[in-house]
Amino acid sequence: MTEGGPVTGADGRTRCPWARDADGYADYRAYHDTEWGHPVHGDVELYERLSLEAFQSGLSWLTILRRRAGFRAAFADFRPEAVARFTDADRERLLADPGIIRNRAKIDAVIANARAVLDVAESYEGGLDALIWSYAPGDRPAPRTIADVPATTPESTALAMDLKKRGFRFIGATTAYATMQACGLVNDHLATCDFR
Repeated sequence: MTEGGPVTGADGRTRCPWARDADGYADYRAYHDTEWGHPVHGDVELYERLSLEAFQSGLSWLTILRRRAGFRAAFADFRPEAVARFTDADRERLLADPGIIRNRAKIDAVIANARAVLDVAESYEGGLDALIWSYAPGDRPAPRTIADVPATTPESTALAMDLKKRGFRFIGATTAYATMQACGLVNDHLATCDFR
């Protein structure tokens, strides 16, 4: 293995190093193998990924994965029309919910972003799905090591700016890029990863 390069698991499959075999990493492996880098479409699905990436900011992605069911229950399965109607009482309920990350700024952002999703559905043909996918970059060489994977790109910077202009909160170039990776706009599986 090269520094930051692929690793081979106990099952004989080669993966990106963050999906390594270790106690507690089964959630990472499952996410790596079945979701990360796979194309995601639909306003609900993309709103969920944006929301989870916002909650992840400053935390481990494993923390978010392990609370995903709690997030879905707390935020009405990320149906924007439902979350957009959340009230101050809902905010207080969320701040007391041990199944999610209880951060007021992030909770408020997810609620505000639900309203922004509905606005985009009215103002942009194809809604959030079409808007986000309009920033998908062209093909580029597959990364050989983790060091080859950028934290931001011109496309993620432009996407973040566009979303902010449309009222989205808690989204910067890094969070936008993580969303692009999670939703398959880019494929950052390493070149020798079996799941590329």
